[in-house]
Amino acid sequence: MLAIVAYAASPIDLIPDFIPVIGYVDDLIIIPLGIALIVKLVPVNVWRECEAKATEELDASLTAKSVVVVVIGAIWVVVSTVVVLSVYRIWYS
Repeated sequence: MLAIVAYAASPIDLIPDFIPVIGYVDDLIIIPLGIALIVKLVPVNVWRECEAKATEELDASLTAKSVVVVVIGAIWVVVSTVVVLSVYRIWYS
């Protein structure tokens, strides 16, 4: 697993990326094959346990993120309204 991550993050490739088309083929083949190998090697019970834990954490973080998105959206609406009204007053006063 560490080897796949290192290969994906490494600036050194088997075939350099500056070679048109062929340079990206090694990335398009090796990385998905490595991920598939990792998925096959992880025991099913460990995979299900990690999947359940990730789902729980994602559900918990989505609620907090939703509140943040609403607050930021409201701030944008207020600021945009103030700017538009200010520009309107300056141009038409």
